[in-house]
Amino acid sequence: MKAVIIDEPFKIRIAEVPVPDIREDEVLIRVAGAGICGSDIGIYNGTNSLATYPRLIGHEYGGWVEKTGSRVKNVRVGECVAVDPVRSCGQCYACRQGRPNVCRSLEVTGVHRDGGFAEYVAAPAEAVYALDAGRVAPEYACLTEPYSIGMQVNERGQVAKGDKLFIMGSGPIGICIMQVAKSRGAQVMMTDMIKERLENAERMGADRVLNIQEEDLAAAVYDWTDGEGMPVIADTVCSVSSFPQALELACPAGRVVVVGLIDKPSAVAQVAITKKELTIVGSRLNNHRFPQVIRGFESGALTPDKLCSRIFPYTEAEEAFRLIRERPQEICKIVLRFADV
Repeated sequence: MKAVIIDEPFKIRIAEVPVPDIREDEVLIRVAGAGICGSDIGIYNGTNSLATYPRLIGHEYGGWVEKTGSRVKNVRVGECVAVDPVRSCGQCYACRQGRPNVCRSLEVTGVHRDGGFAEYVAAPAEAVYALDAGRVAPEYACLTEPYSIGMQVNERGQVAKGDKLFIMGSGPIGICIMQVAKSRGAQVMMTDMIKERLENAERMGADRVLNIQEEDLAAAVYDWTDGEGMPVIADTVCSVSSFPQALELACPAGRVVVVGLIDKPSAVAQVAITKKELTIVGSRLNNHRFPQVIRGFESGALTPDKLCSRIFPYTEAEEAFRLIRERPQEICKIVLRFADV
């Protein structure tokens, strides 16, 4: 079979590799589509510190069940499926608390181990979820994963009907967070510096968009919240300055969800947290959120087709990566097609 492999930074190739064998509790999937994520770009650029080379990349993927192991009961041959890339030990404290997405020995397919940018992928059955192919096009099954991150952020922020949510950044994850929040009955403000991203956010459902280079952010936030500040903030900008800014803009008793993985410290005064009694939580990957996302896809509340900017054949993976790097204002999400739908 063919697979997309990055041998070292900026060196990508289409390789011939064996079709994987499956164990009795695994599923063989014929990949329909795979989404390119920022972490894939980081592996390509050499800026993803978690990856090792060479690496068969890709953690957003889905397709059809080709074969099942003898103990598999949850999916059948021929079904359209999405695959959760989180792999955990099941034994550590986090896993015992029902939070395998922060397992102490966590691995993510496509980063720590080979992933889904291939014609066939083997996956544990417990990580495979069926979709209604009559309601969700198979090439968009792969976008269950980024939406699951949006679902996790909403769960961690306890976003509910009537809330006002401020999302810092209007990239793909910001859009996923927004659409999940809207499906819950929240109102959403989003920011960015790229006009095209803000236009896309508005098209996909944001109630208020703000270009921080053209408008006063604090004034806009306080005007939109009648002077209170934001009840819930999700920081997807993930810069040294964005976290302190989120604390400043949160209202008393507000919640701040931090998504970033940067290792540089932010300067934060404790009083900024204590005076408002803020709830500050991290959000990483997803914690069994695929079923919720799939229900959103099937109901039409979440629209993966609108998240996708372009579909490339996998043989043009290098061109797709180049486009994302050189013209980010034109791209929200690119999907690589591995099989005819």
